[in-house]
Amino acid sequence: MIAKVFLVSTMVFLMACSEESGVNSPTDSGASMPRSPALELPYGSWPSPISAASLVEGSRGIGGVSKDGEYFYWLESRPEQGGRNTVMRWQPGTEPEELLSEPFNVRTRVQEYGGSSLLVHNGVLWFSNFSDQRLYRFVVGEEPQPLTPSSALRYAGCTFDISRNRLLCIREDHRGLAEPVNTLVALSPEEESEGTILFSGTDFVSAPRLSADGTHIAFTSWMHPNMPWDSTTLHSADFDDQGGFVNLITHNPDTSESLIDPQWRQDNALIALSDRDNWWKPYIVTGTSFKAIDTGLENVEIGGADWSIGSRYYWLLPDGKMLLVARRGSVEQLVLLDDAGGQRVLDTGAVSYGSMVFDEEKLYFTAGFADRPSALVSASLDGTIQEVIRRSSDSALDPQWVPLYEQVTFPLPSGGEAYGVYFAPKNPDAAATAGTAPPLIVSVHGGPTSVAGVSYRPEHYYWTSRGFAVLDLNYRGSTGFGREYRRALYGQWGITDVEDASAGAAWLAGQGLADAERLIIRGASAGGYTTLAVHAFYDTFAAGASYFGVSDIEALAKDTHKFESRYLDQLVGPYPERKDLYVERSPIRHLEGFSAPLLLLQGLDDPIVPPNQSEMIYEALKDRGIPTAYVAFEGESHGFRKAENQIAAREAELYFYAKVLGFDLADTLPGIPIDNLD
Repeated sequence: MIAKVFLVSTMVFLMACSEESGVNSPTDSGASMPRSPALELPYGSWPSPISAASLVEGSRGIGGVSKDGEYFYWLESRPEQGGRNTVMRWQPGTEPEELLSEPFNVRTRVQEYGGSSLLVHNGVLWFSNFSDQRLYRFVVGEEPQPLTPSSALRYAGCTFDISRNRLLCIREDHRGLAEPVNTLVALSPEEESEGTILFSGTDFVSAPRLSADGTHIAFTSWMHPNMPWDSTTLHSADFDDQGGFVNLITHNPDTSESLIDPQWRQDNALIALSDRDNWWKPYIVTGTSFKAIDTGLENVEIGGADWSIGSRYYWLLPDGKMLLVARRGSVEQLVLLDDAGGQRVLDTGAVSYGSMVFDEEKLYFTAGFADRPSALVSASLDGTIQEVIRRSSDSALDPQWVPLYEQVTFPLPSGGEAYGVYFAPKNPDAAATAGTAPPLIVSVHGGPTSVAGVSYRPEHYYWTSRGFAVLDLNYRGSTGFGREYRRALYGQWGITDVEDASAGAAWLAGQGLADAERLIIRGASAGGYTTLAVHAFYDTFAAGASYFGVSDIEALAKDTHKFESRYLDQLVGPYPERKDLYVERSPIRHLEGFSAPLLLLQGLDDPIVPPNQSEMIYEALKDRGIPTAYVAFEGESHGFRKAENQIAAREAELYFYAKVLGFDLADTLPGIPIDNLD
């Protein structure tokens, strides 16, 4: 058995992804190698070469692509360097090069989720450094120099104001005793300062967008208890001789809509995305008048939930054309819209898209594929990918290990329907015992306004290669299905999401696609809350794993960061006026409902879901005799960034399921203490 696993491992990871031009399959030679007949083994006990370590070895995140002069720049995250974000640079005909050495880590904590941490202009880089949250000015070949004081200030979303030779940024001020103050400020690009306030008075403000000629600015703001996908206000202004705002306009003073991603056309027409008719789509904005741009697309989202700062969903090309990222459910398409209203879907082969640059009749963008790792690529305007510049992984799986995704729609007991993405078990070296169904892992995304996509997901294949099926759940509240579906969770958190998780698992079991006795649920953050709540209120699942999940939503309402401090008003109800709902829906208050084994994983530096949320439920379940385990990670925040901790968490999860559900694993894994395990 050991020799067989080694042989398969060699076959799977033999083909490292080529860095050459073109898109070559990373699996062609591996597919032709002989392999032994498949062994008949129980689901969940299949030997797999996809180790927890292989999920992070040679992996990197790629985002924030921009162009300045002859170079393209982007941010690259490195799990093997503790999750550090570094700056990369590339020009055609060369190899990508790293510009920023350790210990610098490009990551802002504005709104805690950050975003838009890097700006490049005329060969100079400005970035937010994670450890001290100061802005730094960086010229390649020199040491980065701080541009902002050593103080409780954070910066993000900077743009360069060429006309006035300054930076325009979001500033988040943590120096007071009350909640932080978010403003728009102007900063010198060379001399240290904390910035001059240009706009204030709202709870939050978005990254500013300047017109091409520098005469106009646009941005959005919003107030508690709204989130940016609930109700925002669109502003625009001109500048006076001193660089202050004049002719400040509020474009939607009396509407309740999510207005996001304002941009200026070359003719200074203002474009913004609005979900006023249920689906985010582009509008031309003149005063308080909004004229929809005819995209020819129906029931698609051109927009998203702005958890991070500076997100873009469309790009305005110099010839009047628009590039749109249109999401239908779990799949995104890239659409080219001409100024006459004609539209064409660009067949790039990708199923998701990230940041994008248009340069010399070419597109440069990050693309997610269903069958191979995501990459930074270049493409022609007909969608043909011409060059792979940088891949997110040094290796890729043979397609025999990659299950096809299936978007599923299932009925709900309360009426209506919910959605998900189903991945069946797949392992070319193993066959299931006849007449059996696979154990199912229901994966619940966070947010809760995120969405389960269909891009290459080796973290799912870790499970499917061992004989587990996976349902990546798009419960009510998910993005990609319209405003009404997204808001169906409001006032119902802990009810509709929990019903959807249980119903999806039960439906798949009824279809013979899952073993009803071995249903598992896992989730992180808001998904961790759903995991805990479904254990408290349903008996559908035989085991679960909560990654930094919320066990006491009343405690969370009193102890979380500013950005989400009033989010629960929407999801549950105003606090403390509806304290009864917080008690009613907190899993920690319903311990009598728990019976299935539960694993809890937590970062000890998490400012969003503090560690006490996992610690409270762990102690309570342990005292009640429920099989449970608690794994905590020093130095980790909301999401595990360090490679060693990602590996440890994945292995702990597999070990836990095997012990509590009785799987005979082919893997040899480090054990974790499990309380109350008989």
